Amino acid sequence: LAAEVRLALSGLLETLEETIPSDIKVQNQLCHLQYAIENIHFPASRHDMLIARRRLIFEELFTLSLALSAVRTARDTPAPVAMQPVEIEDFLGSLPFALTEAQLRSVREICGDLAGSTPMNRLLQGDVGSGKTVVGAACVWLMAQSGYQSALMAPTEILAQQHAQTLQTLLAPSGIRVGLLTGSLRAAEKRKIYNAMATGAVDLVVGTHALLTDGVTFANLGLVITDEQHRFGVNQRAALAQKGRGIHPHVLVMSATPIPRTLALLLYGDLEVSIIDERPPGRQNVDTFLVGEALRQRMYGFVRKQVQEGHQVYMVCPAVEEGQEGGQDLKAVTTYAQTLQTQVFPDLRVGLLHGKMKGKDKEAVMAAFAAGDIDILCATTVIEVGVDVPRATLMVIENAERFGLSQLHQLRGRVGRGDAKSYCVLVSSHQGKETRQRLKALCATNDGFQIAEEDLKLRGPGDFFGQRQHGLPQLQLADLVEDVQVLQQAKEGAQWLLNDDPGLQKPENRGILDHVRVQFEDNENRLN
Repeated sequence: LAAEVRLALSGLLETLEETIPSDIKVQNQLCHLQYAIENIHFPASRHDMLIARRRLIFEELFTLSLALSAVRTARDTPAPVAMQPVEIEDFLGSLPFALTEAQLRSVREICGDLAGSTPMNRLLQGDVGSGKTVVGAACVWLMAQSGYQSALMAPTEILAQQHAQTLQTLLAPSGIRVGLLTGSLRAAEKRKIYNAMATGAVDLVVGTHALLTDGVTFANLGLVITDEQHRFGVNQRAALAQKGRGIHPHVLVMSATPIPRTLALLLYGDLEVSIIDERPPGRQNVDTFLVGEALRQRMYGFVRKQVQEGHQVYMVCPAVEEGQEGGQDLKAVTTYAQTLQTQVFPDLRVGLLHGKMKGKDKEAVMAAFAAGDIDILCATTVIEVGVDVPRATLMVIENAERFGLSQLHQLRGRVGRGDAKSYCVLVSSHQGKETRQRLKALCATNDGFQIAEEDLKLRGPGDFFGQRQHGLPQLQLADLVEDVQVLQQAKEGAQWLLNDDPGLQKPENRGILDHVRVQFEDNENRLN
């Protein structure tokens, strides 16, 4: 085989054209492409192999960075929103609590964006319970001081209602008027809020997809906030931004899903990132345990004890119905809920929630759980982004091996929101070494960013978001955990090149442009 590879290389090397501009090669001490190809196959020494490998990793990440920048540049429609200089301390002083250093840092970064000459396009990343909402409230306050309205879009009605209540509490002392728009409002109520938005009689409107309907117009929309970027595609955010009557609003995307720094560098190439990596005082850790099938009855006893003490419990299954693709041993939420109600906890109130239910039915179940009318909520991952239920103190996750670490952490974040001690029990009898390692990693820490890095290391970038839309191609040589430094250098090189030649139209950049076009075509419609 080696002889055949050598023969193929001898003909190929003569035809290879350099793709990386000479200035960037010199700046980053990269070898020529021919040298890299030859020495990645037949290195004269380990030193030569490492030189070749670094060049090829750089090229892979450099091309990807250029492609992602091209995708986002094609979407950008900059038009500045004029802001009046104000002191954010006036708002911070009205709050009944002090912000953490991480929250203050995020607020300062956002203030800098809002005072700039182009619209803000920022991701606010914070672990579950880190206090992103109050940072969002500071943005709304700043916009209101300059006479602009804000809109916050949440994925469910009950979450929109909760956000509206929280923001009303935070902003009312400053005289900011908060409205709510959801699909279940009566026609007369909708007409009233439509009119308030169109006339400027409301400063902030919190809503669901109802914000995107034709009847919605704003008098002066200056800020769009979306909660959980994975739940809304680019087109939906753009549709909401179009409600601004010719003004391009600032955009703040809030996410409770920690993303490793390497992935954030790629996924959000032109999006500034603020990270709240500190918990407010008093926010508790959730004790997490891994148990096998042998301890099931003991686990059921712990569930009963929590309910008897006045608390509530989530029990999560990976499947909706029996026989679902993925194996016969998966807990199916429909039959499991029935078993729990009739055989295990006949004296308790068991609820059922899954993604195949009608929207109104899902909202009704979550509202009943939040109101305390359900003791045990048997659900699928539809609860991953859900309403705060302070009385929920226990999260049981069946077939825990079927979930990614980051998703398990997100699910665990549904408990520990009240004053009582909270717990998460991972149920899995899977004996695979890597699986046990993953699940024990979750038991060892409550740090979402540390968990995300571990998840990326174990599963790779292609699987990090599970079924979510991510648009990342499979990398051939680059390792997003090990090659962070090269990635940073590649991003800086890509930015330098785009500043020098925005459309990559110069003859010497034709080779890299061809590479970029391939990446652009692959990723244009898949990037979130």
